[in-house]
Amino acid sequence: MNDDAPRSLAPEEPYVRRFEATVRSVDGREVTLDRTYFYPEGGGQPPDRGTLGGVAVSDVQKRDGAPVHTLADPPAFEAGETVTGEIDDAFRTYTMRAHTASHVIYGAGRKLLDEDGYGGFDIGEAAVRLDFETDADADSVNPLSFQRLANEAVWDGRTVDWYEMDADEARETDGLVFNLGEDVAATETVRVVEVEGWDISACGGTHVRTTTAVGPIRVQAVSNPGSGLVRVEYAVGPAAIDADIEERRSARRAAAALDTSVTDLPGRAESLLEEAASLREERDELGERLLDARLATLAENTVPVDGEEWLVGTVEGVDANAVADRAGDVEGADVVALAGVDGSTFVVVAADGDTDAGGVVADVTDEFGGGGGGRPTLAQGGGISADPETVADYLRPETP
Repeated sequence: MNDDAPRSLAPEEPYVRRFEATVRSVDGREVTLDRTYFYPEGGGQPPDRGTLGGVAVSDVQKRDGAPVHTLADPPAFEAGETVTGEIDDAFRTYTMRAHTASHVIYGAGRKLLDEDGYGGFDIGEAAVRLDFETDADADSVNPLSFQRLANEAVWDGRTVDWYEMDADEARETDGLVFNLGEDVAATETVRVVEVEGWDISACGGTHVRTTTAVGPIRVQAVSNPGSGLVRVEYAVGPAAIDADIEERRSARRAAAALDTSVTDLPGRAESLLEEAASLREERDELGERLLDARLATLAENTVPVDGEEWLVGTVEGVDANAVADRAGDVEGADVVALAGVDGSTFVVVAADGDTDAGGVVADVTDEFGGGGGGRPTLAQGGGISADPETVADYLRPETP
């Protein structure tokens, strides 16, 4: 790293939106300045947007310790000239809120999780994610508990401070989340962000001065994205309000469709689920009765094949698994081969003699496509490109 390289002043003075600076270099669309208030991408925070000398800034990255501004077009200015930089106020305000909200969410996680190591952070366009290193099961954490604690900290109006601290001192500070490597020299300092009585972390992002400036936080999901991680996804400020409004609209539409109120919507939904479950159970029972009746009819017309009695036919209104549950119980038949439709044509074969059920299924799928398998006594195939009657005709032995 070049010790003489200019650095971004955005973390120290995040409310600056307009500044003047001297151009140090211009290389095509890439520009460096003697000082800048543009935030370069890093630490999960995206780069600032805005203009430099009236030209849109499309990216800001740190190289050899210095922020490099990539412009949308080659600039007209040259090295040595003074230019005006303007930070996009709406986007900077959003990232300040979102980054400060991550400290608020982290503080809530300390209260809700037994382990709360830092696992990663990223500010997206409409939502933010914060990962905790913990073995906790996300299903055991209520997103609304995170949301309630976070918003309580917001409305408490806690001050947000940032300052430099010796790296060794930071490591020894109880409760400070220190995410820099162990190779940081003892003489070096780290930047610390502290939310009054709530969270203290080493952090280089831009922040608001009080938690009330964060605005509402809406926790949208808590999940386990990988082993040893719990992910909290949230929206902040206007994005949180928009997400809440959209959910309310959806709830009202659902309530109107179900002819109930939003308040009574959960009860109405539970009632419909119970009714649907009852109807599915009734449907399955009827399907099984129809299947039994169909099997009884087919059993009256078995045909001998190589010393075995074969029952071949088609079924309707049941899936392959239901057929497989019944096929092996048909009396008077050594081989039962049945075709039906469950999305696509399927075939089920049960055998208790010399015939290999899997071989029969393989023969059908070789002829009509699809796939399947099973045991010599019970096998099934699906994705067959012929109708059930065609499959049954193919399997049905020709009678003299």
